[in-house]
Amino acid sequence: MRALDPLRWESLWQQLGGAPPPGSFAELERLYGGSDRHYHSTQHILACLAHLDRLQRLARQPAQVELALWLHDVIYDTRRQDNEAASAALACNWLAEAGLDQHREALRELIMATCHQAGGLAGDAALVADIDLSILASAPPVYAEYQAAVRREYAWVPQALFDAGRAKVLRQLLDQPQLYQLPSLRQEWETQARENLEGELRPLIPA
Repeated sequence: MRALDPLRWESLWQQLGGAPPPGSFAELERLYGGSDRHYHSTQHILACLAHLDRLQRLARQPAQVELALWLHDVIYDTRRQDNEAASAALACNWLAEAGLDQHREALRELIMATCHQAGGLAGDAALVADIDLSILASAPPVYAEYQAAVRREYAWVPQALFDAGRAKVLRQLLDQPQLYQLPSLRQEWETQARENLEGELRPLIPA
């Protein structure tokens, strides 16, 4: 398993105009490495950063986009409903601690875009949201691993309740006019993502 790169973390903060708060990288490793993190883990963040490396040309403020991807799931608890807001709050606190308040509002907007509840995102918010959903367009075997990992994160939920809740989430995604906001990523990912979502939903629909 690959690990987060402390040198990349340091370099990112330098690009933003400062230095990372003391202990922040260790806190990232602790949170993303939690035993309850089966999908929303270090590996998800590394996958997002790899996509950003390939798609850097689409970012207007690449350093802000990268920080949002590092931190968008830093707080993640399947028993709470405000993970994105809590992650954004921690990110903004770290920016304030580093004396980089000028980035706080933009970063909050970018992280909140990963709620995936508002269509019509544009610019860097659209890029962050699209990268966060890139797993949906994976090859079927990888998507199956993602499904299993999400189920493990909700191991405390009885199967029938999980299936009902998951079916609702899948329908909400499929009902969106478009899963991906940026045209180039929609062209690349939309068809496979919808096939994966429909395949997951099919056995959850009562006969």
